[in-house]
Amino acid sequence: MKGNFNTFMQKEIYEQPESVVNTMRGRVNFDAQTVVLGGLKEYMPEIRRCRRLIFIACGTSYHSTVATRQLMEELTELPVMVELASDFLDRQTPVFRDDVCFFVSQSGETADTLLALRFCKRRGALIVGVTNTVGSSISRESHCGVHINAGPEIGVASTKAYTSQFIALVMFGLMMCEDSISKIQRRTEIIMGLKKLPSHIREVLKLDDKIRSLAQELYQQKSLLVMGRGYNYATCLEGALKVKELTYMHSEGILAGELKHGPLAMVDKSMPIVMFVMNDELKQKTMNALSQVTTRGGRPIIICNEGDEELLNSGLRVIEIPQAVDALQGILTVIPMQLLSFHIAVLKGFDVDCPRNLAKSVTVE
Repeated sequence: MKGNFNTFMQKEIYEQPESVVNTMRGRVNFDAQTVVLGGLKEYMPEIRRCRRLIFIACGTSYHSTVATRQLMEELTELPVMVELASDFLDRQTPVFRDDVCFFVSQSGETADTLLALRFCKRRGALIVGVTNTVGSSISRESHCGVHINAGPEIGVASTKAYTSQFIALVMFGLMMCEDSISKIQRRTEIIMGLKKLPSHIREVLKLDDKIRSLAQELYQQKSLLVMGRGYNYATCLEGALKVKELTYMHSEGILAGELKHGPLAMVDKSMPIVMFVMNDELKQKTMNALSQVTTRGGRPIIICNEGDEELLNSGLRVIEIPQAVDALQGILTVIPMQLLSFHIAVLKGFDVDCPRNLAKSVTVE
């Protein structure tokens, strides 16, 4: 079952080069530059006519929707709402007949997401399910949907399902803009980026030993702050969630643009910080945040793109990952956080596959 690995979670992290290919198999034609999601094909005219897209999920699945929201807004030019299912239900959010509601869940049985689905269905919205489980409640009760084909995920903390959900949502965005002439260049760039993803993920997985040595430094700490902005904000949330789930440390994903509105007060020389600084449009803004942190005595671990001389010469600890298309960078940046939280949990002697107080599928409200 676990092959050469000690835990299911480690096996699932290392399966990601294959699982992302399985998510795209038969759907992305790299030669013709086309993307077809069979489960949505018949409903595309209806989806294109909608007034807004609402993405509803919990936990890691919610972070996959946050990760793809910016790209979705760019490709569809529609208002995109991203909602936590429990909060969405608590607010009794207004939903209309010309809305399209996406429900993202690994198991397809998540109670809050399922109740939110029924709430939207009663109000006449089009329901799209995105799950990893054939025949699950969400896949049965939705009008149409996408199966992410990540393969069975046994570890409670979700790893490969997150990257596959991310890619499934990117593929939907690419389908939505296939007839837009102004977006041809951007589509081509993203489709070529998807083609290179498996080899990029393998490159990131080679950093395992370096990340294990960072875990040695961090595992006795009480807290960890994870900072980034733009496309990497979702990685901060997801990375912090992995640290909470597996290591029982306090951890927080912080939007770098919000630093001066409070979180900067926590920064000093003893506070462990991980920071994402990628070569994208927001690099200069993220560098400003980095200088704010280092000025206060912070010594963050930097996750950046390969060959970034400015950061390599900064005297800080640096993890270099391959350069990808900005919208897909989040798939590569989350893997060091998955590995880091895994190694910290192992060093602390915790059960990685079954963290305390948690279940794989949350079937109660």
